[in-house]
Amino acid sequence: MAAFVVLLRGVNLGPNRRVPAADLRGAALDAGFADVRTLLNSGNVVLTTGTSDAVVPDDAARLLTARLAGRVGTEVPAIALTVGRLRAITAGNPFPAAAREDPSHLQVHVPFGEVDAAGIARLDLRHPGREHVAVAEGVVYVHYVDGIGRSRLTTEALDKAAGTMMTARNWNTITRLGEMIRDLS
Repeated sequence: MAAFVVLLRGVNLGPNRRVPAADLRGAALDAGFADVRTLLNSGNVVLTTGTSDAVVPDDAARLLTARLAGRVGTEVPAIALTVGRLRAITAGNPFPAAAREDPSHLQVHVPFGEVDAAGIARLDLRHPGREHVAVAEGVVYVHYVDGIGRSRLTTEALDKAAGTMMTARNWNTITRLGEMIRDLS
């Protein structure tokens, strides 16, 4: 039985797109997934295929998106990762010091498509802030040295430069999701 981490984009950041963890778990169970565990109330779920029709990550994301839309009344973009993919993302971190010393300000932006690495490099060159940006393992890593809330390196700017929509998680969340999925696999 395969295990997946599913990440929702842009939920619970304000009054819009509210997705309580209970609804996320319920949607996953409705879709036939098993061993469903959520992390925080920000659109993170770890699960196994159970009786769902999910074979590959895209299946898991599609099934969960459909069931969740029925529960919360809006379609929420989701992306799923395998155990191996999450391990590669964790191992490929180009900022190990930030992961150790400042994990809440190190974000991993997981793309819904292919990342335009050249576009991210151009953004990094023209951006005046002190953030450190790198593309590795098909994701964008950003160390927000001065904090995320004050940075001009926004999700929208990163999405545009990457040429694809992305969803971000800080290093603490990535690490905890890795622990949770290892427990299931």
